[in-house]
Amino acid sequence: IIESLGASSAPGSDALFVIEADESDKSFLLYDTAIALITNVDPEHLDFYGSRENFMQAFVDFARGASEQLVISADDPGALEVLAELRAGDAEGLPSIRTFGTAEGADVRLVSVDDSGPVRFTVELAGADGTTERHEAQLSVYGRHNAINAVGALAVLTGLGYAAGPALAAIAGFGGTKRRFEFHAEVGGVRVYDDYAHHPTEVAALLDSARAVVGEGRLIAIHQPHLFSRTGLLHREFAEVLEQGADHTVVLAVDGAREDPVPGVTGALVSDDFVEAGRVAYIDDWQRAADYLAEIAQPGDVMVTMSCGTVYQIIPQVVAALQGRFGQA
Repeated sequence: IIESLGASSAPGSDALFVIEADESDKSFLLYDTAIALITNVDPEHLDFYGSRENFMQAFVDFARGASEQLVISADDPGALEVLAELRAGDAEGLPSIRTFGTAEGADVRLVSVDDSGPVRFTVELAGADGTTERHEAQLSVYGRHNAINAVGALAVLTGLGYAAGPALAAIAGFGGTKRRFEFHAEVGGVRVYDDYAHHPTEVAALLDSARAVVGEGRLIAIHQPHLFSRTGLLHREFAEVLEQGADHTVVLAVDGAREDPVPGVTGALVSDDFVEAGRVAYIDDWQRAADYLAEIAQPGDVMVTMSCGTVYQIIPQVVAALQGRFGQA
């Protein structure tokens, strides 16, 4: 849900139709795509695709299917793999390609980022005549990843013929989305947020941006593993990014969503992979988890629930437990 719209979509008034494409079931290959923007390619949904190779090939097909232009990350390893595959194949029928990111040689390059508050950045655009435009920008949202996403959007807009200055001014008005580091409550100096992050790359980006908000406090992650298949495949990666990015983590039971339980696959797979066992707790009962979080909480802490599952529903229990601890109604 886009904050400025109060909904997930809204009608426009011109010839451009913008959507977020869904790769989970290959449906993004059904679109008649003019311009494709690829921010990152992290092999996932292998329960559907069956193999990493099939997943990557789907992105190659999606990129090749853009009839006018492909805008693709110059930083992300998966995106670079897709780009290399495109360039190694038949050049006939390929869309024009623009790259964006922090890498040297990117067509739209992020050259500096200040993410100590709402993110500020400097971007350079390479012109066809060899000249370079340089612009400063200020967003309304937090996080280095939002600066990178903004540069990707800028690459699309300038590719469509819009001037960079007005395009950046429009992007600066983006107020974020629901369930993307969404603030819910503050009790006893403890702030509680929620986020949709459910893949290790997303979790790492979330925790990195949350650090700018924490200040001198601690960052406490509340991780609900989503899908038994994803947890079984990526529990080590989740443990690594959570231990690296958060000061303490509470792991909840797996939200299986559309999947049946898999013997031996529980949230304990994530917690057991932590190097420092004292920085994580696996608690499969939500009330006990909320009580534990309130018990360890200190003023200045930031707590973040994270999953595309039902984890946001634990927030009232966490807030109530914090109110009981700090004596606030």
